[in-house]
Amino acid sequence: MNETQRDLRIANCSGFYGDRLSAAREMVEGGPIDVLTGDYLAELTMMILWKTQQRDGQGGYARTFLQQMEQVLGTCVDRGIKVVANAGGLNPRGLVDHLRELAGRLGVDAKIAYIEGDDIRDRLDELQAKGYELTNLDTGEPLAKAGVQPVTANVYLGAWGIVEALASGADVVVTPRVTDASVVVGPAAWHFGWSREDWDRLAGAVVAGHILECGAQTTGGNFSFFTELPDHRLPGFPIAEMADDGSCVITKHPGTGGLVSVDTVTAQLLYELGPPGYANPDVVARFDIMRLDQEGPDRVRVSGVRGEPAPRDLKVCLNYSGGYRNSVTFMLTGLNIEAKAERATRQLFDLVGGRENFESVDVQLIRTDVEDAEANEGATARLQVTVKDQDPGRVGRRFSNAATSLGLSGYPGFYTATPPQKESAFGVYWPTLVPAAEVPHYVVTDDGRRIDVPHTTNGGPGAPVPDPAPGRPAGTWGSETRRVPLGTLFGARSGDKGGNANVGLWARDDGAYAWLAGWFTVDQLKRLLPEARSLRVDRYELPNLRALNFVVHGLLGEGVASSVREDAQAKSLGEFLRARLADVPVDLLDRGSGKHGARTG
Repeated sequence: MNETQRDLRIANCSGFYGDRLSAAREMVEGGPIDVLTGDYLAELTMMILWKTQQRDGQGGYARTFLQQMEQVLGTCVDRGIKVVANAGGLNPRGLVDHLRELAGRLGVDAKIAYIEGDDIRDRLDELQAKGYELTNLDTGEPLAKAGVQPVTANVYLGAWGIVEALASGADVVVTPRVTDASVVVGPAAWHFGWSREDWDRLAGAVVAGHILECGAQTTGGNFSFFTELPDHRLPGFPIAEMADDGSCVITKHPGTGGLVSVDTVTAQLLYELGPPGYANPDVVARFDIMRLDQEGPDRVRVSGVRGEPAPRDLKVCLNYSGGYRNSVTFMLTGLNIEAKAERATRQLFDLVGGRENFESVDVQLIRTDVEDAEANEGATARLQVTVKDQDPGRVGRRFSNAATSLGLSGYPGFYTATPPQKESAFGVYWPTLVPAAEVPHYVVTDDGRRIDVPHTTNGGPGAPVPDPAPGRPAGTWGSETRRVPLGTLFGARSGDKGGNANVGLWARDDGAYAWLAGWFTVDQLKRLLPEARSLRVDRYELPNLRALNFVVHGLLGEGVASSVREDAQAKSLGEFLRARLADVPVDLLDRGSGKHGARTG
């Protein structure tokens, strides 16, 4: 632990594998920070890293992290900036070996530690023999019944391994699959000397970690009200100034693009959120109990977060090979669009032996055409046909060549969006739980020592956390309404949670939230989103954020890697709902709700 208890400035330099390479240098050179963190992993990323590992047995980690460290490692060591990142992926030891080579080449004396224990792929049979069925959290099916062989199986570890690594003197801590928030919780718990039962402090750090994890998405990236941003340069990456009580101020370096406001922070809080009790390995953070205040320009204080004891089970991300897939996209122009789509579909499957020749067939007619369009492209719709099968030969070039062969015998105006292509392998996501007591967690220090890290499984109950006060802000408005897009008043943020999608909508004042909370039911969501009509939808109210969160189960099928939706990660789902029309009270519109880029929570 550091000797002083001053606030700890924790910066983010990556929200995903492929994020802006210059971000690490921007954060290190742009102003004072104490910790540089990065998030590189997602469910889909684990499958991608496995594929790269098959080609290169030494791979399996985020190679871009090495490029970033080449730019900043020396400066970080000189200034005492700690680096904590989950870039280790499936092979943290391999990444550390390359980091040490890099440090040697740069002449930097960096102490580098790494964490292991998350990979339980070789223990799945053992765990099932002990009676743990590894049941799919979405479908309820036991793993043994599915008859599949996972290629990755990684437990979401917590923050205490990072604490031990920093306590050992590490300058750089490389982690495998820890939770996204853990790279922030660990440095905060280490710096302030928190105990495992400091539930509220730990929960505050989890919230800070969730806000930072997606990088510039907190500072104006992917922001519903982007036209109100003060400038349209690339947004700067975020910083959390953590305090000993678990509160924080979210900010960014001076002079960088974007904005930090209650609205931008609210948007990120709603991202990939499920129930308000946000479970992490070390604490359950209550997202429905917190306060957001605009403290100054580009400064939002997050306080009052409450925490509940750590769960006894840890989440596991399994991925298995689902087989092979291929898609063709027919472009349909002008009149008789549906008849053209029917003809193309029938002719294609006549050539390839019928729909029954494939394990899975998905046909989507996407109507992007408009009547009497002024340009050819405006009169064109897309017909996307996707097939899946365990046999790559069935869905390979034989399939896509068949589509091309219809060029002179198909519908009028025939053309396709892409040339014939070969099949591609896809993965299937399987979320499950295992008892924390069954999962090893250890740190390998720079000098080769191995430190075992116990999980928090029997912590004290902590002070009771009351539910938020029932009821909603009072709202009064007349009976006159106007039909407008929901986005006139409300922001939204959406994303993927395996095969499920979440979408959160927030209001910018109490009156608008009172109307939204009363009007936007699950039935309304299903009316506005026909894809969800046959699916289970959970709805959660977060009055402290003036927000609603919906979780649409199964919208993304068996996960991002296997989804056939054009937007496989549901990134645009919130913007789609904002574009849907609703009869909104004129009084709300006349009050000017939603016309300001920031508010006080």
